[in-house]
Amino acid sequence: MQNIFMSLMYFIFLFWLTIWPWMLDGQNIADFKAKYPGQNELILKDKQTYRFSLYKEKPKIISDNYFESLILSEAGIQNTSESFSFSELVPLKSFDAYTIVNAKGKEKKIPINPPTEKSAESNSVFYSDVKEKKLTFNNLEIGSKKVYVYQSEFLDPYLLHRFMFANNLPVHEAELEVIADNDIKIGYKIFNDPNNEIKLTLSEGKSKTTYNWKRVENKPIKYEQNQPGYLHIAPHIVVYIKQYKSGKNTINVLGDTDLLYKYYKAFTESINKTEDPELKEIALDITKSMASDEDKIKAIFYWVKDNIKYVAFENGYEGFIPRDAKLVNARRFGDCKDMSSIITTMAKYAKIPNVNLCWIGTRRIPYSYHEIATPAVDDHMIATIDLQGKVVFLDATDKEAVFGLPTGFIQGKDAMIQRGDGFEIVKVPVVTPLENLRKESIKLTLDKTTIKGEGNISLYGINRSDFLNNIGDAAKNNRLEIIKSLVIKGNNKFLLKEYKEKNVEDRDLPYIVDYQFTLENYVVSAANEYYLSMFFNKPFEQNTIKKDREAKYEFDFLYQKDFSVSLVLPIGMKVKKLPEDISADNALMAYNVQYRLEDNLLKLNFIIENKKLLLEPSDFELWNTNMQNLKSIYNENIVLTE
Repeated sequence: MQNIFMSLMYFIFLFWLTIWPWMLDGQNIADFKAKYPGQNELILKDKQTYRFSLYKEKPKIISDNYFESLILSEAGIQNTSESFSFSELVPLKSFDAYTIVNAKGKEKKIPINPPTEKSAESNSVFYSDVKEKKLTFNNLEIGSKKVYVYQSEFLDPYLLHRFMFANNLPVHEAELEVIADNDIKIGYKIFNDPNNEIKLTLSEGKSKTTYNWKRVENKPIKYEQNQPGYLHIAPHIVVYIKQYKSGKNTINVLGDTDLLYKYYKAFTESINKTEDPELKEIALDITKSMASDEDKIKAIFYWVKDNIKYVAFENGYEGFIPRDAKLVNARRFGDCKDMSSIITTMAKYAKIPNVNLCWIGTRRIPYSYHEIATPAVDDHMIATIDLQGKVVFLDATDKEAVFGLPTGFIQGKDAMIQRGDGFEIVKVPVVTPLENLRKESIKLTLDKTTIKGEGNISLYGINRSDFLNNIGDAAKNNRLEIIKSLVIKGNNKFLLKEYKEKNVEDRDLPYIVDYQFTLENYVVSAANEYYLSMFFNKPFEQNTIKKDREAKYEFDFLYQKDFSVSLVLPIGMKVKKLPEDISADNALMAYNVQYRLEDNLLKLNFIIENKKLLLEPSDFELWNTNMQNLKSIYNENIVLTE
C-alpha cells in the first residue's frame, strides 16, 4: 500500500510540474483566454501607490508603480518592449524589470537587456524634458510574464498624474492606492465610469488613511473612427491634495478655481517687467495707421503668427511659465505661452486695452474648470481681447487661423482669463457651420460620356485654415495632388487640367481655387438614354456609424457646404424626369436639395450642414437615419434622352 501511495504521489507531482506553467492565481491560461478572447497579452496587474507624508511641514509624495503582464499566444511573444516615463518634476528614484518563466516547476526571474532612455517627444518642433525608459524583455514564451516596478517622486504637489483603469490591452486588475498622513486631505474625481465599476475601499488609521480604488476585468480600449481623445473614453481618476497642516496652519492647495488661479498667477507675476525698445517699436510701427483697437490687435496677432515660429516646450516649470516677450522676439520662436506673452506685451505697447493671458484646455481633455480645478484641466495658453462686449480668442499657434474665430481644437472649452488680480471663466464658442462655409460651383458640358467642367471653390473659417495648414508650402506636383484631393469629382478618371489659387496670404478673405477638369466615363449610356448623378461630391457619405460602436463620434469642426452645378444640355437632348426637391432639418443636420431646368440649363443647388461637434450614443440613430436618406438622394440619377 505504501508503494502504491508513493507511486501515486510521484505521478501527481509529475502532473503538477506539467500543468504548473498554465496555473496563475487559481486560474489557468485557458481561463484567461476564454475571459479575454482573441487577446495576445493580458495585463494581470497595473497598480500605482501614492504615499503622501509631511516632510519639513510640506507634502512629500512618493509613487510606487507595479506592472505585470501575461503572454497568452505566440503573437504576444513578439511584444518584447515596455516603457515608462519620468521628468525633471517627477524624477525617477529606482526601477527593476525582469521576465518570469517556469523552470522545472519554479518561477525564475530573467533580467532584461540594459534599458535605453530617450526623450518622450522627439520631432523637430518639440523639446521635452520628459524621458522614456524603454525595457526589452528576454525569453518570452506562452505563459511567461513581464514585470517591471519603479519608484518616482512628485516634487510639486499640484502636478499629480491621472491614473487610467484601462489600456489598449485587457487589464485583469487595475488599482490605485493612496496612503496619506491624516494631516493631508485629498480630493478626487472619477471619469468615464457610468456603471460604477471602480470600487473604493477606505481604511482610516490613527496616523494614516488609505484609499484604494480597484477595477477588475477591464476590456481593452477599442479604437473607433472619429473617436474623441483617450481621456473621453477610458475610465480614470484625478487625485489631488486639497489641504495639509503646516504647524498650526492649514494650507489650502487645490479644490476650487480660486486656488488653481492662485497657483497659475505665480507663474506670470514676474514676466515682462522690463520694456523692450525693439519690440515696442515694432508694435507701434505695425499699428500706426490704424484707428480702432480691433485693427491694431489684428495686426499684432497676424504679425506674431507670421514672425514667431511655434516650437513647443516641456521642460520642468518652463512648461508653465511664459517667457519674456523680449526673449521671444529675439529668438523668433516660442511655445503657446510665449506667443501669448508677446501678444499681450505688444498690445500694451500699442495701448490696446483688455488684452489678457488665458489658460485653456484643448478638446482632447474632457473636463471643465468647475468639474476638476487642478492643472489636469488644461494644456494650452492663449491671449484674449474684449471687443464690443465679446471675447475674441487669440491663438497664434495655428498660423492660418482667422482673426475673430477660435482655433478648432479649443471650440466649446472653458477658458480661464486673467483679469488684473482676478480671473474670469468663459466658454469658447463653437464656430457655426456658416462661418466654416465651403462654397462651390461648377459649370459642365457633356461630350458623349465625358464631362468637361470649370469650377470655383471658396473655403471660409476653420475650413480655410484646416486646408491651408494641410497644404503648407507644398510645391509643384505635391501641391497639385493636394489641390486635386480638394476639388476631385466623380471617379478616378478625374483629370485636373489647371488651377489657380487666390487669397493664400490674406487670412481675412476666403481661400479660393478656380479650376478646370475633365471626367471620363462618368455618364452611362444605354440606347438613346444617358444616366448621370449631379452629386459629384457626397458629404458625410463615409460617416455612417456602426451599430456596435461604443465611443462618442467627434467632428473636427462644423461646416456648411453650398454646392451648385449647372449642366449645359447638348443640342437635341432633353431631361426625361427631374428628381423632386427635398429638405430636412433636425438636431444634427440640415440639408436642402433643389433641381431646376431653365431652357437648356440643368441646375442642382445643394446645401448641407452638420450641427453638433460631438455625437453621443443617443444621437447615433438619428444620425444614421440622416445618412440613409442622404444615400438615397445621392443615388438619384438624372435621365437624359436624345
